[in-house]
Amino acid sequence: MARVVTDLVEAQSADGLDVVAACPDGPLPERLRALGVPVRHWPATRSPGPSLAGEVRRLARLIDEVRPDLVHAHSAKAGLAGRLAVRGRVPTVFQPHAWSFEAVGGVTAALALNWERWGARWAARTVCVSEAERATGERAGIAGRWAVVANGVDTARFRPAPAAAVRSALAPVTGLGPAAPLAVCVGRLCRQKGQDVLLRAWETVVRAVPGARLVLVGDGPDGDRLRAGAPPSVLFAGAVADVRPWYQAADLVVLPSRWEGMALAPLEAMACGRPVVVTDVDGARESLPPECADRCLTPPEDPAALARAVTGLLLDADLRAALGAEARRHVLAAHDVRHTAEAVAGVYRDLLGPRPAGPGPVPPRAGDRAGPGRPLGPARAAGADRTAPRPQPTEHRESNHP
Repeated sequence: MARVVTDLVEAQSADGLDVVAACPDGPLPERLRALGVPVRHWPATRSPGPSLAGEVRRLARLIDEVRPDLVHAHSAKAGLAGRLAVRGRVPTVFQPHAWSFEAVGGVTAALALNWERWGARWAARTVCVSEAERATGERAGIAGRWAVVANGVDTARFRPAPAAAVRSALAPVTGLGPAAPLAVCVGRLCRQKGQDVLLRAWETVVRAVPGARLVLVGDGPDGDRLRAGAPPSVLFAGAVADVRPWYQAADLVVLPSRWEGMALAPLEAMACGRPVVVTDVDGARESLPPECADRCLTPPEDPAALARAVTGLLLDADLRAALGAEARRHVLAAHDVRHTAEAVAGVYRDLLGPRPAGPGPVPPRAGDRAGPGRPLGPARAAGADRTAPRPQPTEHRESNHP
């Protein structure tokens, strides 16, 4: 999500939007400040808990100070706090980046689902990153005005490079030779991303592909447990400042997620010209070229199917090259971050109207209650657009919107 926010803020700032971000400490505010974006510190925990009431009050005060035209809340936690703080006083866009009720179970899942149903009334738009994510919300009984804006990546930054040269640069860290079959998984080490399933599948892979190596890039709460059960053919690279060399060095990239909205790692890998193997969760099928679905999609929680897909690609260099080339073309056409920014701007224009050519605040449309000021959002901020009309996202209007 931090990458989505950073790319979107960068594109919006370059396009003339006045963007202010509110987020907790961590890598995200550092990235945004490096772009010259004003960042307001919003102390908040990762998950809802006893501190939520205070977090909502602090966010409400911050929003009153900034007086945004529009609030764009990213993720379940910021979406919860943001909608409670604003309660419809300012047009609010909520973007879940995968539904909160999928990440938990039991009573907690029921509470999360009830909140999403209730909180939808305070979102002028709910932006999903895939049609599958929207359908999951609708099936769960969440009513609202939907827009679907597929995730995108910076295709100039994520681009192909000769694998041998990249591997040579990484050799002091990996000890890998230029010919070793290499699979890479990029993602937070947590239950959602399913690295435990991949490690179970890897036992079968290395029997069929002697000398194969697997690199897990990232860190997270499951790191110690995963390291304890991993064989010697698995390398843990930890959190890295730049994931591009790992994609470029890989023969293929694997992401065995249990749930997603639309994962970025496969898009980044495909932009680097690498084939991917992903589980068939929300957004996965939509993110792939149609020609790749049979080879690259496996059921979630199925180590045997995952092992077959990974093994088949590691043993077929010609197929990997063909799928990688097709993947790069697909991302250029359908998942360039510029397309994403344009579609999000279309959502803002629909809510606020076009920004005038000259300086000054955006005049609200009839019925809008946004005051003058700058756009802000929990975890990131965005506001009205200054530009001529652009391609619009897919939108779904529900007659039973609260």
